[in-house]
Amino acid sequence: MSGHTAGDTGVIDAPGEGQHELKRVMGPRLLLLFIVGDILGTGVYALTGSVAGEVGGAAWAPFLVAFTVATITAFSYLELVTKYPQAAGAALYTHKAFGIHFLTFLVCFTVMCSGITSASTASNAFAGFLRDGLGMKEDWPAGSTPILLIALGFMALVAAINFRGVGESVKANVVLTLVELSGLLLVIFIGLYAVTQGKADFSQTVVFDSPSDKSTFFAITAATSLAFFAMVGFEDSVNMAEETHEPEKNFPKMMLTGLGITGLIYVLVSITAVALVPVGKLADPNEASALTQVVAAGAPNFPFDKVFPFIGMFAVANSALINMLMASRLLYGMAKQEVLPPVLGRVHPGRRTPWVSILFTTAIAFGLIIYVVRANASKDGANTVSLLGGTTALLLLCVFTIVNIAVLVLRRDGVSHKHFIAPSILPIVGAIACAFLAGPWARSEAQQEQYKIAGGLLAVGVVLWALTWLANRFFFAKKTYMRDVEELGDPDHEHH
Repeated sequence: MSGHTAGDTGVIDAPGEGQHELKRVMGPRLLLLFIVGDILGTGVYALTGSVAGEVGGAAWAPFLVAFTVATITAFSYLELVTKYPQAAGAALYTHKAFGIHFLTFLVCFTVMCSGITSASTASNAFAGFLRDGLGMKEDWPAGSTPILLIALGFMALVAAINFRGVGESVKANVVLTLVELSGLLLVIFIGLYAVTQGKADFSQTVVFDSPSDKSTFFAITAATSLAFFAMVGFEDSVNMAEETHEPEKNFPKMMLTGLGITGLIYVLVSITAVALVPVGKLADPNEASALTQVVAAGAPNFPFDKVFPFIGMFAVANSALINMLMASRLLYGMAKQEVLPPVLGRVHPGRRTPWVSILFTTAIAFGLIIYVVRANASKDGANTVSLLGGTTALLLLCVFTIVNIAVLVLRRDGVSHKHFIAPSILPIVGAIACAFLAGPWARSEAQQEQYKIAGGLLAVGVVLWALTWLANRFFFAKKTYMRDVEELGDPDHEHH
């Protein structure tokens, strides 16, 4: 998952007359590359081993289920983005469907939190890849101080770049997508090479072996709730609707094609991984990253395992930057709409970036990284990356549940132009599937910590919202009182 685009600002109203429209620069090919690039990233690079650890050799099954649920939800997004081709995403759809400002705020803040947890996942994955690239596996075990310091340093660098001001260009996205894609194709081609050398054991790919006492069904759902992190990102492309040529025509074909390409790559990568490396090693957080182990096992006579960690660093760095850009802009947007403290809407006079929101979101990310890495160290083997990645998936599964319901509610809201219409059964199945995967029954005991993290993040948002609401009420009452005093003090005013 490469994460969210910075275009999701939290604005829930359509542009008014007299405002400039965004320039339509993306044709179908660039839109496809954008969607593929947005989905590829931290998820498959960092979580393949953790998924395998939940189900054993059948690691492809959770990715396949996650792909299916994501595709069903994509149909709902396609109906909504072609019906309302505006750059505001889930917040816009929630507001139009239900008209409840607090619910709209919660959806907005949840999406923002998912960006922070995704970026925190990427920062920890970055530290792991750097450890692999420098050959420090023995000296920097999972949860160690060096890993923590690298993750925090990387997040500080992302904040500095964010503060300086980064405009996402289509050309840069194409380059980053090709680098991410090249790393995954390298894994697949090495798998094919290993087959010709007789090194691959594909019998392992049908072995279900869950470390918990759960049945095969619930073991797969627990792994799917984690693998879903690798499939999210497609929903961000709706924020490019105002910059895409003929969105009603191009979005359905390109989004479904992009999901199909990434789903196929993920299944092939996961099959290759378990066929070449024992599941126990893949899932061990103190070993090299799962995909680094795969290229080392499949082509031991080539130095691919020395290069691959740096490809991984590049992929997850892109994810972190895009997600923190999105999170800070969403916070800024909510502050400008006066649903969060106005201080979060301050813009630096020189750099023209929302510096207070950047500092606030970075502080939350720092707290998450320190908490989870230290918890990882104390629990001896709990995987930092999978915990944060799973929390991201949990937050977005809740948003997707609401979006799938919103599609059905908005069927009564007609529009004058033609748009994509999803088969009615799909939003129903999507809402049920996403709600099921968001539940505690779909997670292993070790994954239950995700609810504490998600709940803590949303509690921060609710407290900020409540303080802003009270402040707005106070200032409104004070303004009304001062107006009445002025009127009563006016000798021409009629007293009663």
